[in-house]
Amino acid sequence: MEAVKQLAWKGMKLTQIGRSPGSTFLIRSISTNSKPVLYSFWASSCSWRVRIALALKKIDYEIKPTSLSRTVEHHAYTDEYKKINPVQKVPSLRIDGHTLCDSVAIMHYLEETRPQPALLPQDPVKRAKVREIVELICSGVQPLQNIAVQEYIGKDAGLKWAQHWITHGFQGLEKILSESAGQFCVGGELSMADLCLVPQVRNARRYKVDLRPYPTIVRLYNELQLLEAFKTTHPSTQPDCPPEFLRK
Repeated sequence: MEAVKQLAWKGMKLTQIGRSPGSTFLIRSISTNSKPVLYSFWASSCSWRVRIALALKKIDYEIKPTSLSRTVEHHAYTDEYKKINPVQKVPSLRIDGHTLCDSVAIMHYLEETRPQPALLPQDPVKRAKVREIVELICSGVQPLQNIAVQEYIGKDAGLKWAQHWITHGFQGLEKILSESAGQFCVGGELSMADLCLVPQVRNARRYKVDLRPYPTIVRLYNELQLLEAFKTTHPSTQPDCPPEFLRK
């Protein structure tokens, strides 16, 4: 208990997280001395997921625009940024004295350290369904059409490639969502699945994918993007968004 008091004296926010057998409550300490720093690219769907999560959990943070284009001054392919994120991708989040370099890992960390409002349901089946949708999007669709893949394939073939893999993923996703969705992707609880869906639909629109076969996806997208946390973190609101993409 004395150690807990010393941590509190040093400016640490203490969060009770559980009890171990035969011991007092385990304590996780969270530093409150510095504002989190998010390295984000305006057009990155992975970055947008994290911005939504931070907004929903009302976490104030500093944003450092980090482009995935080498033609921009502050880009991800510098030696300096490689020290922050070894794979030189976005987003990266510096928080609580740590640096996390994957959007899904970041969302889970925020959920575990700042559990309210919750982004995972309490029901284990619904929680598993949320994770299923997250993985389908974040592992089975988005990586196959991202900027790095587009650059490797080349401009001429890139559009058809992206359309193919987004369409392939959305066919399965529509079936899953038609059974799981209520107001949100999984029933009536906003979750990580919704945070991943909206940016991916924006990707689909950017690559001119025909969305008419996916009525559930379109309905969820149209309703979710009206929520404040989605609007205020939209790519067009970001400080590094080019003028031609700003919302009028």
